[in-house]
Amino acid sequence: MVIKLRILDKINEIESYLEEFKSIIPKTFDEYINIKEKAACERYFEKIIESIVDLCFLIIKDKNLEKPEDDKSAFDILFKNKIISEETCDKLKDAKGMKNIISHKYGYIDNRIVFDFITEKFLADASEFLDEIKRIK
Repeated sequence: MVIKLRILDKINEIESYLEEFKSIIPKTFDEYINIKEKAACERYFEKIIESIVDLCFLIIKDKNLEKPEDDKSAFDILFKNKIISEETCDKLKDAKGMKNIISHKYGYIDNRIVFDFITEKFLADASEFLDEIKRIK
């Protein structure tokens, strides 16, 4: 029962982060590259991905599924067990990869690619993930 409450709390946390994120996303790339806006967007993006990963691990524990080797394999386990779609699984892996690039500063980061990813794709992908999670019993 405690794990179910933690899952609900994590869903609420992600929804709250998404709302906050929506409220700060700049409308244009020129606004985004301002250091404050860029830093705030990147940090919210990181927080949301971290929370999504946490939620995946909670669900895996609750459903007594195989233990993931890493964060990306957690997405695969949820897909394999028909909790999320293959498309959502792939999108979450892409988002996790983008988060790692931002967090660990792997070489040159193209700000345009990051801006496009977090403003055009990510919000819809994260919302779709939550919709799929809410459908599980």
